[in-house]
Amino acid sequence: MPDKKKLLITASTLPRWEGDTEPRFILDLASHMTDEFDVTILAPAAPGAKDEEVLEGVKIKRYHYFPIHSKETLCYPGSIVPRIKQKKVRALLVPFLFLSLKHTIRKIHKDYDVIHAHWVIPQGIVQSSFSTPYLITGHGSDITTLNNPIVRALKKKCFKKAAGITVVSEYLKSKVMTMTDKQDIKVIPMGCDTKKFGQEFRQEGFFGDDNKKTVLFVGRLAKIKGVEYLIEAMETIDARLVIAGDGPLREELEAKAKELNIDCTFLGSKSHDELRTIYASADVFVAPSITMPDGAQEGLGLVALEAMSSGIPVIGTRSGGIKEIIEDKKTGLLVDEKNVAQLRRAITDILESESLSRTLRHHGFAKALEYDYANTAKRYKECIREILR
Repeated sequence: MPDKKKLLITASTLPRWEGDTEPRFILDLASHMTDEFDVTILAPAAPGAKDEEVLEGVKIKRYHYFPIHSKETLCYPGSIVPRIKQKKVRALLVPFLFLSLKHTIRKIHKDYDVIHAHWVIPQGIVQSSFSTPYLITGHGSDITTLNNPIVRALKKKCFKKAAGITVVSEYLKSKVMTMTDKQDIKVIPMGCDTKKFGQEFRQEGFFGDDNKKTVLFVGRLAKIKGVEYLIEAMETIDARLVIAGDGPLREELEAKAKELNIDCTFLGSKSHDELRTIYASADVFVAPSITMPDGAQEGLGLVALEAMSSGIPVIGTRSGGIKEIIEDKKTGLLVDEKNVAQLRRAITDILESESLSRTLRHHGFAKALEYDYANTAKRYKECIREILR
């Protein structure tokens, strides 16, 4: 058997260690590509994370980008743009990150046959300076925000030099097409490992001994997630709201829930193993995302897919990529963003109608299977093969 081609995946979001609560979709995708490629992931260093290790059978390399390693806090926990908004002084770390990534790529890029750069900023822009062929994947805010003339020119260069372009939603494809003449832009979602979720993980009484129904949100507590509108919608609903996640708005949202006298529990960040039980034990999942003033929207909404895989009905807003997952009244319910009355009605309809809940659960699970890594990884591997031909 010939040696596997060497694939370097560059990313700025990755679990820092086993059991970390950071998003793991890059790691999951990489682990589903090791059957065909010799895969290494390159990601920024983080306090407490090893410089080199193997996770899920994938080699991990982390590069340092600031002399004082304990100050390497630009990327974790969370992601770059929200962390800068949370603490503007972190913007001073951006040039260090770019330069360190560029220095690292310069040293190692010729050791690989192909590179898969996740996020246009910074990975794609940096990769466009080197000769190794690369696939660029846009995820969301890396495309929809930071579009001043200088950064937009750098994005255009990234797309021009890329051997292949993918995005995670049709919405993002429309945005990329304003920055390139290339027509062969593939829409391939990150995917969901549906085998890791399901009703077999449900625990009756998990959220309390009473018979209250549970409404669930999972995600980062940031403005774009629209959690404040979910809290407002719950004001007149006799159900428990459970919020799993952390972020800059946590204190503000806790105060709002208390002010409205809502039965609301903030769990904080939870590991992916813990989330399986949390999803499965809820009665409805809500993704109330909104469009930000700068045009930023959610990319696809992987948490909605995880909820569908867990066998619970899903409600989402008509914002960003989530409306590509939810077919209204079939795989879930769609409401207008920021519309508290519509959101309240949708939650109530599901909680009061077992027939509706059953229909949404059935079709939602079938939809999630379309996004299983068995399908999405296959498409990413085909993109890599095309580049290598």
